This record gives sequence, structure tokens and C-alpha cells, in this order.
Amino acid sequence: MASSKQASTFYMTPEEDARIRNTVKTRRQRCRNLAGQPREPKDAQALHSTVTMASLMADMSASSIEDSALTANQHRGDAMPAFAVGEAYPPCLLDLDDLKPMTLSELQMETHHRGRVLRLRREEPVVTFKARSWTVVKDQSTGQAERLELVLHKSELGDELLEAGKSYAIKEPYFTLNDEREATLRVDHPSDLVVENESSGADSFLTNGHVAEAAVKRAIALKTRGNAALKSQELAEAHTRYTEGIQCLQDSGVTNKDIILDLYRNRAHVNLSLQRYDEAKADAVAAVSKTGADKYTALDNKAHFRAGAAAYGQGEYNEAGAFFETALELLEGADKDAKAFLRRADQRLREQETGAYDFSRIKTLLSAARPRVDAADHYSDTVIKDTPTAGRGLFATKDFEPGELILCEKAFCVVWGHELAAWTSIAYDVRDDKIRGFPAGLSKAIVQKLRNNPSQIPKFMDLHGDYAGLGKELIIRDGQPVINVFQVLDIVARNGFGLTYTNHSCLANSEKDFIGDMLLLRAIQPIRAGDEITHSYDFTPDYETRAASLKTTWGFKCVCALCVAEAEDGVEIRRKRQELLEDAVKFVQGNEAKGAKRLTIVKARRLVQAINATYDEKRYEVLPRTALLGIETWLVVAGKGLNGVT
Repeated sequence: MASSKQASTFYMTPEEDARIRNTVKTRRQRCRNLAGQPREPKDAQALHSTVTMASLMADMSASSIEDSALTANQHRGDAMPAFAVGEAYPPCLLDLDDLKPMTLSELQMETHHRGRVLRLRREEPVVTFKARSWTVVKDQSTGQAERLELVLHKSELGDELLEAGKSYAIKEPYFTLNDEREATLRVDHPSDLVVENESSGADSFLTNGHVAEAAVKRAIALKTRGNAALKSQELAEAHTRYTEGIQCLQDSGVTNKDIILDLYRNRAHVNLSLQRYDEAKADAVAAVSKTGADKYTALDNKAHFRAGAAAYGQGEYNEAGAFFETALELLEGADKDAKAFLRRADQRLREQETGAYDFSRIKTLLSAARPRVDAADHYSDTVIKDTPTAGRGLFATKDFEPGELILCEKAFCVVWGHELAAWTSIAYDVRDDKIRGFPAGLSKAIVQKLRNNPSQIPKFMDLHGDYAGLGKELIIRDGQPVINVFQVLDIVARNGFGLTYTNHSCLANSEKDFIGDMLLLRAIQPIRAGDEITHSYDFTPDYETRAASLKTTWGFKCVCALCVAEAEDGVEIRRKRQELLEDAVKFVQGNEAKGAKRLTIVKARRLVQAINATYDEKRYEVLPRTALLGIETWLVVAGKGLNGVT
């Protein structure tokens, strides 16, 4: 999604269009020619000089847009990153222990080294751009150096992934050419890069005779460092230190109840701030003492409250309410925050079950600083079923009259134009040779949300996309969820900014509206129980333009009665109608309806008559004549009926 400070339209010259296409096509052909050839060793000193200079230039640049071969408008102020899409490959589905080690010298060009793992060390700075980050890594066993690039999904807990450590395990490494035709190790899927912990002297307690004492001391020290990081809002650092403290005690087999509960409780707090609700809830539950001892009462209250907040963030309002009730009981009703959140959870349940929303209050609470709605989804009056021709669709389980609310649904993920995470790129899809705008910031945010909350993966991956990827199964390897980023990209392309299970019809029986990040669907025609609910993906009156948009953006041809009728009209009739429509638009824009003179009204009536003549009376007997909408509305406002048009 483009920044609110940017223009909504991206201009690209034919020469720029051709340059991007040719860059991608040339690279792909070069990769095919080199496929399977052994890697050529690189000069480590030359790589050092290159990465050092690139890092300095990136630090001095006012823009985070890389001046690369695929940057659109690279010499103008509106430069934008560009990607080639459609070159999908699956992530590694094996654990590190199941992969066979390899060295840089074994790499082959344009090859996914399946079943292998590279262990490398970073000894150079990380060069960071908006669309990718890269560095130089060394193979400690051979001393050879190579370039390593992370594309798009390159951060974790808000920090650059390559800067999270210096030792990496690259699972099933992909060795290819980048858009500058430089050989590089490329990582697209975040789970294919594992940042490995490095042992230090602080871990010596594992081998000495005072294991328990040393482990507790180290865990306390890590908790203290985590607390300091949390106080200064360094959330990634705090999460890392609390995690190390927990791991320290678990690895040593020490069961110091107070310290381990503190670490889990504190990490739950950090996870809530990071919107990592899955782990936040698990941590909070693990932080409950389960002893009933008075000294744990206040701490158990905190743990239950944090578990409730995590469940609330996941939309699990029944579970959230139960946690808040327990938190209240522990303090005998004296917890104001738990009371307030319990009321909110109860309100969400009523919204979920009845669809009764206080829209006035919801709108009042929205602002640029708080653009996200605190409300539940309501879709209990609908069901998802297979359709005869359009895959799955949304069907009514009760009757709806025009204007009646059908459903409300919060967006799975939204990135507002004014937010730092919002940015748009150009995507050249090699599958259909099309260049489109790509909401890179949104795609990146979705992948991060799924990594933060793996329980959401099956639901999201069940949505339609051209690329099947891994299906909707939740796969965990080496403690990380495995997400096929190309699958996410296709799902965003087909479902972004709309209702995912509601099929298109130009003769839709519903229309959508938005309040903040919540989508509302209302009936605009009578809908009976069992009817499929449809809405229009594209309202363009011109048949050719509308058909092309539906095919390019959503990948289908509409066969509703209106499209069938307009297709039968023929090219000449449609061209004449479009010309008359353009005349009507100019007329409406150039003439004020209120107080219009008789001669002006006569001109409007003649336009209506001319447009009507392009419609076959029998074929359009019960179909809308969309080209008439604007001019007829003008005539109504002008206070004149349409009977007796001359």
C-alpha cells in the first residue's frame, strides 16, 4: 500500500517498462545457461571492499531504495523497488539434523541444494535496503567467502535478521544470480535461514560441578538484562534475553520455580507488545504457579490477565473471558483492568453472536493514531460452500432484505498508508508477462504476523491463490513455522482489499463498506436463505475494461447475465456506447443539475435516448443499463422525469 504522502498513481515510461522486463528475462536466460555449473571462488578482499563501500553508501543515502537494475524510475524522485514474481520454489521441510553438511566449494549455479545445509559466519557489515539485505559470509572450513542476500522478508522482532547473529545455517541453499547478475546465495523463505547461538564462557556452568548454582545465577543475570531492555522498549533484545534465561534453566535441568515463572511472565509481556499472541498465551499459562500459595496470588493474577489479553488479541473471546474471570477471583474483584477487559470480551461475544454493533461509538473511537477497530467478526448467518463454477462461495442461512447487515469481518492484516510499514513495489510476473503494483509492505506484514502467530497459518493458507505452495498445513521445523512466501504473495494478489470467500458478480446482491479495518457487507437486493451472496469486484461500466481488469487482477472471466449480454452486443455497439458514455460523463461534470435550464435538460434527454438505442430491448429487458446511471441521476436531480423523452 502506498504511503499517504505519495501519489496514488505510479507513472512508468514504456522505456522503463521494457528495461525491467529485459532485465528479468536476461537474468533468467543467463541462469538457465549456467545451471549446474560449479561455483567460481571469489576474492575475499574484493568482497570486503565491495560490502564496506556499499554499507557506507547505504548509511549515507537519504533513501532506503536501492539503485539496482530492477529499481523502477531509479533516477527520479519517485524511485520504487521492483520484483520478478512467479519464480516460486518451496522452502526446506527438513530439520537441521536431517540435512547433510556442505561447503561453499560444492555449490552449483542456479541450483537448490536439496537435503544439504551450509554453515557460514558473517564477518562483514550488513547492507540494508527496503527490499533486500545482503552481507558477505565465510565458510570457516575452507576460508572461502560468498555473498548472501535476504529478499523482502528479512526482519524478525523488528530487527534485521542478518544482524541478529553472526553464525548462520542456510537450509537447502539456493545459489543463483541477482538482478545485477552477481552470483549470490539467496534466501526468500525466512525459515531457510537459522541464526545459530554461539557458545561463550558464560555457559561453562554446564560442565562444572556447580550446575544448579551457576545456572540460576546466569538466569537471574539474563532476566535483569531483559528487564533493562524492556524498560527502554528494546523488545527484541528483551525477548532474546528472557528466552536465553528460560533455555539456560531447561538445559541444566534446574527447577527454580520463582525465576522460571518470572521469565515466562516477563516474556509474555514482551510478546503481547510484539503481538505474538500464540507465545504470549503459552508463556502466561506457563507462568501460573498452580500452588495456591499466597505469595503467588498477585503474580498469578498478572499471568492470567496476560493470558486473557493474548486470547483477546487472537479473537478467542470465550477463552479470554475465562482468564479475566480467574484474574478477578485471585484479587477478589479488585482488578480494574481485568474488569474492563471482561466487559469488552462479553461485548465482543454479543457482537459475534448477534451482529449488534454500536457503529456510532466505533466511528467515534477511530483516529489516525488508532485506526483499528476493537470489534468481533460476525458471520453466523452465512456459510461457505462449494459453487458449481466458481470454487467456494458465501451463502445465506437466513433471509436478508436490502440494507440489512449480512456480516462484519476484521481484516486479517492491514497496513495503513501513513504507517512506516506501508510501501508499494512493482511486480513483473513472468507467468503472464504482466507488470502490476505489488503491496510489498502488506505481504511482508502478513508473513511476519503468521510467523508471530503460527496458529493462524491454516486459516490464512486456506484462501485461494494461483500457487498451491504447501497447502494449509501448519509445519514447524527447528522451532520455526515454515511459510511459503510465494504462496502468501499469490493469496494477497487474489484476496487483498476484499472479501475472500465472496464471489464476484456484475449483478451483485450485496455491497461492502469499511469502518477502519473492519469490512461490512450489506444486502442491496432481497436475499433468501440458500442464495449465494455476491458483490462486484469491479464497477467499470465499459465491458472490455471490466473484463480485462477481472482477468488480470483475479484471473477469471465473468459469465454473469450482464457480461453475456454485453459480449453479444458486439464490438461496434460497445464502442459506440462507450463514446456516448464519455459524452454523458463530460455533460454531467460540466453542467450543474440543480436549476438547469430547459435546453440543457433536453440535451440530457437526447443523450439518454442515444445511449438507450445501443441496448437491445429484449436482451436487456431485466438487466441494468449501466451506461445510463450517471446521466439519469443528473436528470432526477434536475427535477425532471424520464417519461416522454424526445
